[in-house]
Amino acid sequence: MTTLLDICAFNAAYAETIDSDALEAWPEYFTEHCHYRITHWENQRDGLPAGIVYADSRAMLEDRVCALREANIYERQRYRHILGMPHVLNASAEAPQARTPFLVARIMATGQTDVFATGAYEDRFVREDGRLRLAERVVVCDSTITDTLLALPL
Repeated sequence: MTTLLDICAFNAAYAETIDSDALEAWPEYFTEHCHYRITHWENQRDGLPAGIVYADSRAMLEDRVCALREANIYERQRYRHILGMPHVLNASAEAPQARTPFLVARIMATGQTDVFATGAYEDRFVREDGRLRLAERVVVCDSTITDTLLALPL
């Protein structure tokens, strides 16, 4: 059985990986054949599969990190995640599920800090080698407007 503490610890490590710019480690939070999508609440409500970001494998996430490091040009920035308490929807050992609210502040190279995104992670986990991994993370943003500088993962 997966506990609330297990999910809280997972999310804290996940956020720290992104916030500390250890992006090469980010794909390791996912299963090999995962689903990662960033969308907004209206698309999610209406069951629309399109997303702002869409990946259906860990390899696609690794490619995204590689592109961020080597190909994409974007203004230097970093994130700070503030996570709420997960709502555990299913605590089964096989496929625990949770919904976790988040707020992400974006800090630009100039020092300007803005609320970048708010919403909730809708997660389905599995255990691999005793470790929680995401089989699916749908990042459901509260706003239907997305900044074009969505460079880093949420």
